[in-house]
Amino acid sequence: MLRDKNLVALSRQHHHALALCVRLDRALQAGPVDAEAWQSEIAQHFEQEVSVHFAAEEGVVFPVAAKFAELASLVTELQAEHGRLRELFARATARTLDPAGMEEFVENLAQHIRKEERQLFEGMQGVMGESELNAIGTALAGALAAASDACIVPNQATRLRPR
Repeated sequence: MLRDKNLVALSRQHHHALALCVRLDRALQAGPVDAEAWQSEIAQHFEQEVSVHFAAEEGVVFPVAAKFAELASLVTELQAEHGRLRELFARATARTLDPAGMEEFVENLAQHIRKEERQLFEGMQGVMGESELNAIGTALAGALAAASDACIVPNQATRLRPR
């Protein structure tokens, strides 16, 4: 299903986070990684985009979606996943995320994003009318304004093909 225009900003941020997951997963599969550099990038991503993204979902999307019986339990699951992901981001920020923790981070974040895209957003588009989705879009525009528009550029140690 085509993503409703009112949810595109969140989907775009999901794409950014999935790109980080793919890059980190490939690096982990290739061998030893520069843990400091990767944790720095993960922490930067959380600070510049994910923290605002989570707040927007929790403050705008989840409350509206939870009003629909068919989405309520999914919203509860997603809120719990946000808590676990915050713990993983905090470990990266504290520089205590080892390679096994990085693998857990990649798996949890990618799975969470796919659940939001495939189940929550698709479900919302199936049960909500245009006016409800438009109201969410308007509220999200304000809630996401604090997210950085800057592209997070991988540093030398986290590039897939170092130069």
